[in-house]
Amino acid sequence: MLFERRLAPVDSPLAIAGCMIGSVVLAFLIGIILVMPFVSNPIDAYVALFDASFGSLRGFGITLNRATPLILVALGTCVAWRSGFGYLGFDGCLTLGAAAATWYALLALDGGVTASMPFLAFLLIASILAFLVGGAWAGGVGVLRSRFGGNEVLISLMANYVAILIVQFLVSGPMRATGNLPMSPRLPETTWLPIIIPGTRTHAGILIALLAAAAIWLLMSRMRLGYEFVVTGLNPRAARYGGINVGQRYVLAAVFAGGVAALAGLVEVLGTQHRLLDGLSGGMGFIGIVVALLAKLNPLAVVPIAILYAALSVGADAMQRSTDAPSSIIFILQSLIVLFVIASDFLRYWTIRPPMMSRNQMGSVKDAG
Repeated sequence: MLFERRLAPVDSPLAIAGCMIGSVVLAFLIGIILVMPFVSNPIDAYVALFDASFGSLRGFGITLNRATPLILVALGTCVAWRSGFGYLGFDGCLTLGAAAATWYALLALDGGVTASMPFLAFLLIASILAFLVGGAWAGGVGVLRSRFGGNEVLISLMANYVAILIVQFLVSGPMRATGNLPMSPRLPETTWLPIIIPGTRTHAGILIALLAAAAIWLLMSRMRLGYEFVVTGLNPRAARYGGINVGQRYVLAAVFAGGVAALAGLVEVLGTQHRLLDGLSGGMGFIGIVVALLAKLNPLAVVPIAILYAALSVGADAMQRSTDAPSSIIFILQSLIVLFVIASDFLRYWTIRPPMMSRNQMGSVKDAG
């Protein structure tokens, strides 16, 4: 087989989607080999996997709830990374966004200032508060990058631990509920996100995530600020030559990215947990980055990828119960999908051709005949 470099990379949506779908299918085919030692029919394992995620309204609702924070974190990743800002502090933004939303929701206890507030007004203010807290947290890293040349990757990673320790202090002290567990009091039911599918736990957080996906797509593809973000990420020197304030764009990209990721914390506490917990994020800040990479930093592609990733997580335990196949196979499957999707970029830049025999070789073959 011969590899020839293409004159230009294949950037059509159909080709990119084809590579992604092919990568997922290949990962599932390899997954069949991994499942075979545990079940006589590997298809039964996949049936159990997706039946738990999509086979009922209840399972579908749980899948959507798991996908919601991943969508929001992945959207923040799209903004930051397409702007050339390699931010990795989304776990911290999510955690602090959850803390801000919890603090505001707890004001409704015992007839507090938010107890009689209409829910939409409460949700709007809570969302703005969480967005500002997450944006300020990530924006600080942007300032260090733009003004002092700091390494945003290292700084944002270390900032995650600071944010986690702040929340640990809050749930162990000022916001601690009565008892021995480090968590806040249960939020009033008037502050919970409403259920949008009767008979399930599907809350309105998925609607917030879809609105955010549409807004980020419009920002990055239809607005001048998004264009400046993209140009800054592609070539900062060219952006400066074109009159774009690159340092300012880094800060703004960090603020948008951190603010959107903080909304993931809001939907977790108002929609799922209904209280602030130590270790609330569960690594969703990093899983969201993986989702964004699988989506090629496309805000619209983030939604189906996040739902697929969440479905695999939801169905892992069900597959183990019904087929005795270990749930760790699902984590291998997720890793294979990531690996193959990233490797599929090779086909966008190179084409594979069968080796062609030269005329002399063909003549030799005829003479030998």
